[in-house]
Amino acid sequence: MSKRSATVYWIGFSIILALLIVAPLVLTEFWRRFLTEILVWGLLAMSSDILIGYTGMVSFGHSAFFGLGMYGAAAALLMVRPPNLWLAILYGLVGSAGIALFVAYFSTRLRDIYFAITTLIFSQIFYVIIFTWTEVTGGENGLTFRRPALEIPGLFSVPFSSETLHWFVLAVVTASYLILRRITQSPFGMVLQSIRENEARTRAIGYAVERYKMTAVMLSGLFAGLAGVLYALQNRFAAPDFVYFLVSGETVIFNVMGGIGTLVGPIVRAGFFLLLREAFSRFFTEYYLIPVGVIFIAMVIFMPQGLLGFMRRWLNQ
Repeated sequence: MSKRSATVYWIGFSIILALLIVAPLVLTEFWRRFLTEILVWGLLAMSSDILIGYTGMVSFGHSAFFGLGMYGAAAALLMVRPPNLWLAILYGLVGSAGIALFVAYFSTRLRDIYFAITTLIFSQIFYVIIFTWTEVTGGENGLTFRRPALEIPGLFSVPFSSETLHWFVLAVVTASYLILRRITQSPFGMVLQSIRENEARTRAIGYAVERYKMTAVMLSGLFAGLAGVLYALQNRFAAPDFVYFLVSGETVIFNVMGGIGTLVGPIVRAGFFLLLREAFSRFFTEYYLIPVGVIFIAMVIFMPQGLLGFMRRWLNQ
């Protein structure tokens, strides 16, 4: 990236961040919560992009990482007294990262469609366990809990309102984006992109491909779990529906339609998809997914590089 391009990028980034900071002060309660939810789903989509866009591995297991992040946070908030926000985040990250390591150990030995199917099977296994282990997970009713206070011991403690929750989620998502952006531009990220382009050649020049792929799955699962923690904090519950493979399918859609390998694209697409779903559900009730599906097909045909890729190409004309 040239110096001029970098300057334009950071100016644009600062403007968007400022708008997101101000947004909860001018939006109604519904749209304030909706914007916060877009940020959470955007983080989930961004975590998936590490695998799909940068490593060339399509994962249908992100629902497991996302859901276990939710249940890890729920476990901490229900077991520890008084409820502690940072313990909830820690439990969620440890749970999702541990499961990601377990899944990565077996699935990264496989390639292409076999990897995707293996991650799908693992997500369904965890879904069945959570759905049937009623004594611990609450079964189909899930777990509900009180939202902890935003607290830094010795400094301050304030209860979460919709505004403070939005700012907290925005801070976490922004930090996650900057961390992932730095990782993808590091030598490690270059190796991941080399695996995506030509795995055999990357292995031939001496890189431990399986180790890099396992690390990528763990990293992706960790941030997916963080998204799950944030979603649990916003809605104050954890349910098995979020471990179901349909969540993984939506995550893949966010990446394809937003622009894979961009990090920002999946966030844009998550917002676009959720806005479309909200708009069409008000007019078509239970049939709202039909027009959403038609738009998705049209975008895949006419904008194969995704929304962000289309915008870049249009601006360069």
